[in-house]
Amino acid sequence: MAPSLLPPDAARRTFLKGAAAAAAAMALPMSISGAFAANPTGRRLHGLSAFGELKYAPDFAHFDYVTPDAPKGGRFHMAVPNWLYNQNPQTFNTLNTFVLSGDAPPRMDMCFDTLMVLALDEPDALYCHAAEWVEISEDRNTARFGLRDGILFHDATPLTADDVAFSLQLIKEKGHPQLSSALVSMTRAAALDARTIEIVYDGQQSGHALLALASIPILSQIYYSANEFTASSLHVPVSSGPYRPSRVESGRFIEYERVPDYWAADLPTRRGLANFDIIRIEFYAERTAEFEAFKKGDIHFRQESTAQVWSTGYDFPAVADARVLKREFPRETRPAMQAWALNQRRAPFDDIRVREAIGLCFDFEWTNDKLFYGLYARSQSAFENSEFKAEGLPDAAEQALIDGLENPLPEGLTGEPRLPPVSDGSGRDRRLLQRAVDLLREAGFAQENGRLSRDGKPIALEILIQASVFERLHAGFIENMRRIGVDARLRLVDSAQYTARTSDYDFDMVMMAVQFTATPTAESFATFLSTRSADIKGTRNLPGMKDPIYDELLERLERVESRDELVTVMRVLDRVLRARLDWIPNWYSANHLVAHWDMFGFVEPKPDYGWPVEQLWWYDQEKGRAIGRT
Repeated sequence: MAPSLLPPDAARRTFLKGAAAAAAAMALPMSISGAFAANPTGRRLHGLSAFGELKYAPDFAHFDYVTPDAPKGGRFHMAVPNWLYNQNPQTFNTLNTFVLSGDAPPRMDMCFDTLMVLALDEPDALYCHAAEWVEISEDRNTARFGLRDGILFHDATPLTADDVAFSLQLIKEKGHPQLSSALVSMTRAAALDARTIEIVYDGQQSGHALLALASIPILSQIYYSANEFTASSLHVPVSSGPYRPSRVESGRFIEYERVPDYWAADLPTRRGLANFDIIRIEFYAERTAEFEAFKKGDIHFRQESTAQVWSTGYDFPAVADARVLKREFPRETRPAMQAWALNQRRAPFDDIRVREAIGLCFDFEWTNDKLFYGLYARSQSAFENSEFKAEGLPDAAEQALIDGLENPLPEGLTGEPRLPPVSDGSGRDRRLLQRAVDLLREAGFAQENGRLSRDGKPIALEILIQASVFERLHAGFIENMRRIGVDARLRLVDSAQYTARTSDYDFDMVMMAVQFTATPTAESFATFLSTRSADIKGTRNLPGMKDPIYDELLERLERVESRDELVTVMRVLDRVLRARLDWIPNWYSANHLVAHWDMFGFVEPKPDYGWPVEQLWWYDQEKGRAIGRT
């Protein structure tokens, strides 16, 4: 390996002082005293942690949740249970996944390397990957990364600091909002030499901005200088990661082949990962067709999302003779939300009384009993399955934060958090429906010809869905809304239209399921909460929330210096979300419902903070032969 290009110690001290002066000259006075506070300055680091010590030492050999000598080979076919950015699980028309436009296939992101990678058994730690080290200046407004020697893109061109600087600037200007939000406070990204990249912030970044920046994909400057970054294209982009697309049939399937000479295969951040020769993603417009493909063995792994199918559908021969295994894995210890968003950009959904009335029409107890076979629990919080869920009265730290907020507080914030009502399980609880009618009357609606209207305008509500399975799940909800005079209906559209309409906020009501990071940052949450995000296409702020109290809490999130402080801010944030009824929580499961053909090996227990099965598992030849799947 070539020697480091960082200046010697004397010059390094000059860099640290100079970086501080330069940043101070170009930025406002720093408002976040604890930026990157858990990480020391003035020396090279092998990892970064939001709070406390790193689990793995500089000389660690591999992550504990992998088998370092896991065999390479075999195929893994799946229909994905989760996705990012502009990715679509039902179809695709572009391989460009880091922009807002188009529908990209899930897992394109695994074709690209990043400066650092997450550890899946720590809530807030990243370790150097493409970067060999990171160094933070004394004022914490500047960071340098030193790239490893010998990194190559798949076209054999070298990956250099120029590529990193180019990527950061390009994604900040034109990238998907879920990526560009991490770079808002970055003022400069420059290559000091072929292997050293310098990042400068404006002084207004959150304490954990560097954690988000370090996970930005590295793009090829040569490729994207010749090809428009924002264009939709099925041309395979140049990348440097462990996989690259090999077979592509738009809308039907994509195969990712393992790169046999991947430059990072023996690094501790990759050892024991990326084991399959081929990862094939299958696309189906309907879940019934996907399930039939799994039963035939065309798909090898399936996370079941339909309670009825899980309870009654797995009675085919491959399950009976144990060639297919059915089991539950605990969900990650990360905040999760599944809820409906009513679009507050449109009247009357900007009225909290209307949102509450509509929420009262959903009878979870009946739905869980009749449709879900009792498999689910009622969602109460935006942060289920995590320590961020608010419960009971605010503790002393939460109350102190609430008392210090400058913006008007939503009603009920200082009491116990709002809970969804419990119905009588009849599917048409008269008490709850009468309360819904009373709320609508309070909001100025009156009964006219069997419909509720205000100023001559009835309440018309269209729930946008992209799969027919949701028709059955919404039927009782819609019937109850009609009982109280709301003209409710479903609109089933294809996945491309669904993505376009949700990105443009062209809907009355949609459902979103999301799993947040174990250590949320102000940058990552800005696309979910900030008033600014309500007017930016493609964010997670589907309801169009524009309460300045969210901006104030994001500022508090920027300043946290310990996990205890983070928990306090997040619990108050949960209380505000629930008090304002910006989302209508519906249901969740504490476990992944998984079925797979019995030909894979994996480490148990699974990691707590992430579960990319296609990266963690491997093909077991002996098991494959035993079930006739060689």
